[in-house]
Amino acid sequence: MSTPFSKDNSLFYEPANRDRDLLPHDPFKAIVAPRPIGWISSLSEDGKPNLAPYSFFNAICAAPPMVMFCSDSEKDSVANIRRTGEFVTNYVGAAFTEAMNMTSIDAPHGVNEFELAGLHHEPSHLVAPPRVAGIAAALECRLAQIVELVDAQGSRTASIMVIGEVVGVYIDDAMIREGRFDAAAAGHLTRLDRKS
Repeated sequence: MSTPFSKDNSLFYEPANRDRDLLPHDPFKAIVAPRPIGWISSLSEDGKPNLAPYSFFNAICAAPPMVMFCSDSEKDSVANIRRTGEFVTNYVGAAFTEAMNMTSIDAPHGVNEFELAGLHHEPSHLVAPPRVAGIAAALECRLAQIVELVDAQGSRTASIMVIGEVVGVYIDDAMIREGRFDAAAAGHLTRLDRKS
């Protein structure tokens, strides 16, 4: 195999043809970093809670405030939101790292990830899904759009983007300093993808 480096010692590759011996971990995820983590709580139609983290997450609009997360398939979060139209984005502070990681497992349908991770939940104000108890902040969302992602050729991918309008904002009083949300005090956790 010829060297992938050019004359100026830089590397160029097409994503579908990455040399997995040279680059066993996908650089794309590490280049687009840090990324906030969307810790999404939702409810099934019969009221069972679900909690899962998504590293493809961000705010996308201010008026009205909107957030998005993207799932690599139709997982419980997407299916629940598609049916109920509501979800909560829970702020992932450093103190919740271990619990958040526990909720990232591919648990069987119907497993309560709150219980699995030893977490309690609290009721939201305007939507049915609960928030994680003890967190610094949460965004209560109503479904605005679900986008089945397609590639540049128009072929459907397995990925699904969920866009929600933020209809309510919860903040722990201790996280407000001089009229601002104190992200440093909240200990914001992001995805840096050292091994992606």
